[in-house]
Amino acid sequence: MTTLICGSLAFDNIMVFPDRFKNHILPEQIHILNVAFLVPEMRREYGGCAGNIAYNLMLLGGEPLIMATVGDDAAPYLERLDRLGLPRLHVRHVPGGFTAQAFITTDLDDNQITAFHPGAMSFSHLNKVEHAPSAKLGIIAPDGREGMLQHARDFAAAGVPFVFDPGQGLPMFNGDELLDFMSLADYACFNDYEAKLLTDRTGRSLTDLAREVKALIVTRGGEGSDIYADGVCHTIPCVAADAIVDPTGCGDAYRSGLLYGIANGFDWPTTGRLAAVMGAIKIAHRGGQNHQPSREEIAARYQRAFGSAPW
Repeated sequence: MTTLICGSLAFDNIMVFPDRFKNHILPEQIHILNVAFLVPEMRREYGGCAGNIAYNLMLLGGEPLIMATVGDDAAPYLERLDRLGLPRLHVRHVPGGFTAQAFITTDLDDNQITAFHPGAMSFSHLNKVEHAPSAKLGIIAPDGREGMLQHARDFAAAGVPFVFDPGQGLPMFNGDELLDFMSLADYACFNDYEAKLLTDRTGRSLTDLAREVKALIVTRGGEGSDIYADGVCHTIPCVAADAIVDPTGCGDAYRSGLLYGIANGFDWPTTGRLAAVMGAIKIAHRGGQNHQPSREEIAARYQRAFGSAPW
């Protein structure tokens, strides 16, 4: 089943400051902050929610189709998509700007200072869901505000079921807009912080909001996740990782498991467990797209965690 993944393609520029921010930021002078951090270690990773989700869904054997916007500097990313065999028919080049980029500096205490430049992502509304008629399932991941609003309407008008997954883009929307998303979506997914913000802005409980969709998923990091569906809350345990290396992209890996389970008609416990396995595999590797398990290895990992294989 072709799954249309609407979201960002981005470069993640990750820098390590070999000291502690607190040693260089004077609280009493914060109003005139002017500080520079020497970062001898830096790497650039391929990221963005659409890219990460598509990569993981490809590992599972799914059929991801990316819908995103990129800038003049996107050639290395586009070449990577070609090497991976990920179609880029709906990856639109927006001339005159940059591809979305995150600049992340981490200190020795794992504190982070991040600057995010949306770049071409702000033009995501130029892409139309109707341009991808082969899509039978979709997801709206963090993207440009207008694009997210439009793609939700497009999916609903086309009768294509989709997951509403606003992620870090959730604060862009007020309560009424979030309720509109929930009324249009078939599924919705949030982490625990986003779920709290959702209930605060809409004035409705998670149990109440779950009635708007076929399933509402809340991830809780190391505590696993909850899937509210058919009047039942399925508690999904966290899968122990081989190592805790980098959480970047773990949520996207989890979502690939959700999409694969939905596309293949798995029940919710199986779908959630597969999603948890994908998150555990990812967290043991740096970056959002550097893990390379085979489909057989994913199944074996699932069986080791839960006693039976998902396929």
